[in-house]
Amino acid sequence: MRDVALAPPAVPPLTGGLADSVFENADRSPTLPVLARRLDGAPGRWEEVTAIELRDQVAALAKGLIAAGISPGHRVAVMARTRYEWTVFAHALWTVGAELVPIHPSSSREQVEWILRDARCVAVVVEDDKGVMTVGTVCAGLPGLKHVWQLDAGALAMLAEQGAVVPLTTVESLRRIVLPDSTAVIAYTSGTSGRALGCALSHRGLAYPCDTMLAGWGHTAAPPGEQPSVLAFLPFSHVYGIMIQVLCLRGGVLMAHEPEMTEAALASALRTFRPTYLYAVPSVFEKLYKTFLRTAQQAGRGALFERAEQTARDFAEAEERRRLGRGPGPGLDLRLQHALYERTVYRRLRGALGGRVVRGSSGGSSLSRELSLFYEGIGLYINDGYGLTEASGGITVQPLGKEKSGTVGHPLPGTAIQVADDGEILVRGPSVFQGYISDEARTRAVLRGGWLATGDVGRLDSEGYLTITGRKKDVIVTSSGKSVAPAPLEQRLRLHPLVHQAVVVGDDRPCVGALITLDPEFLAHWRAALALQGESPGREAREENALQEEMARAVASANSAVSRAESIRVYRVLHEPFAPDNGLLTPSMKLRRDAIVRHYAAEIDAMYQARSRAVRRPGPQEPADWDESDDVFR
Repeated sequence: MRDVALAPPAVPPLTGGLADSVFENADRSPTLPVLARRLDGAPGRWEEVTAIELRDQVAALAKGLIAAGISPGHRVAVMARTRYEWTVFAHALWTVGAELVPIHPSSSREQVEWILRDARCVAVVVEDDKGVMTVGTVCAGLPGLKHVWQLDAGALAMLAEQGAVVPLTTVESLRRIVLPDSTAVIAYTSGTSGRALGCALSHRGLAYPCDTMLAGWGHTAAPPGEQPSVLAFLPFSHVYGIMIQVLCLRGGVLMAHEPEMTEAALASALRTFRPTYLYAVPSVFEKLYKTFLRTAQQAGRGALFERAEQTARDFAEAEERRRLGRGPGPGLDLRLQHALYERTVYRRLRGALGGRVVRGSSGGSSLSRELSLFYEGIGLYINDGYGLTEASGGITVQPLGKEKSGTVGHPLPGTAIQVADDGEILVRGPSVFQGYISDEARTRAVLRGGWLATGDVGRLDSEGYLTITGRKKDVIVTSSGKSVAPAPLEQRLRLHPLVHQAVVVGDDRPCVGALITLDPEFLAHWRAALALQGESPGREAREENALQEEMARAVASANSAVSRAESIRVYRVLHEPFAPDNGLLTPSMKLRRDAIVRHYAAEIDAMYQARSRAVRRPGPQEPADWDESDDVFR
């Protein structure tokens, strides 16, 4: 068992609650812009909200919550997209000592009912009529639910009006009795394998990783002398989004809200708001890369992009060797090539992100080394870190000046990590949660002598860098007894521009297999680029043959990173994507592996049976019979 920990930084200890930062910012820098929202009817323009304006709105809403009977310890759910009012509501709730219960707005009726019941919520904030209808269908069975407030119906203004009679001193009195170890958020796990569990996160637990990163890394979020800015678009209903929200308001980072997760909406918001720091999950960075590639190919510059891409990776690898003390850095020829592509390619790519982004962060799952090197090479280092709901979102970060792509870095100062003999990652530190709110047995199972058993599997190298290899429960064991972590294979499959999603299967099967979905935008571009001629039947056959060749390349590339026994031997390309609507993805876009395997049980059986028939021959069957992968299109 290996143990890695760094000394805690010199950050002031938290003395109150998370809402204090709103009031302290207003006292310290009243005119500092802290939030930005789009002007009505002007999608390309943003209105800045100063620290004192936000303080006044939070205080007014807090008075309204008090008038509505919300008291310290009450739990209030917020079920809305990432929008300005979400941030105001969260800090108003923390001001009066209430506990925030985030719910993703696309959650099913059953999920909403479970969370409201399990958390014993006394009120819920919804976004629109759809949210009202969803909550309305479960209200009869929730006698403790007293209020349903709708943002689009003017909930903030209504509550502020109701609270006008409440003295400000009452708000201040409640805010000052909120303690660092009071519960701030009941964050529900993604529920990838069963019913979601409510994690109690304290004000101290949420503040600690944010304050630590601000102290050690905050100066890298913008060019010198500029106020850092972030575009928030990931759901606030999950701990990563909440962490970014807390970090921005505690660090004086200007934060804008983008509720739409579509490619067009994000592209517009990035161009017009022009953030200095980009945070996202790996799938977003993968999508951006594919958009860069598709755009270049459509402009007839695909070959130029591919050369620039390889130069970017080579340059980043040489820079990594230099900063880790393993080489001199890029040679003259490489520096000249990189400078050429900086003028012709890289700055255009950064321009598509607004032109001001200097760095970024990736979380939720591991970012591939290939993508990390690509972004670093084009001048945008992506800090790949690691966290989970039960640890308030933040556990590791890349050490400044010693970043290593393909890893998630070192533990945050003040946080300790162990890797158990079976590979499970154990965590100890101020950000570890208080427990599951209604499941003491589960709490005892994951909190072992002060260490949190994360359920994630990884390894620490000789320099203390952590690499995540997957979830302990996701490890596949083939019929020959070979254990295979699916995440690395899936990650490499998604690097192919045509691949949107991938799920590796193979439990109790003779070999590893994969279910693959295609990226619809890149598929349409790819088909157009083929420019095939002839009658429709012949064209369709040629398209299918070409697509099979591309998928074979994607599988071969993924297999190149693992041993033969771990390689994908059979795969099927599906026409339906995995999505929250069909129950195959969580609202946070994580795979529901068990649900996917059940949903496609017949297809999985068929692809293994087809391969078995193809390799069957007289005499005993050898493992080598499975060496060539077989594609089966649905």
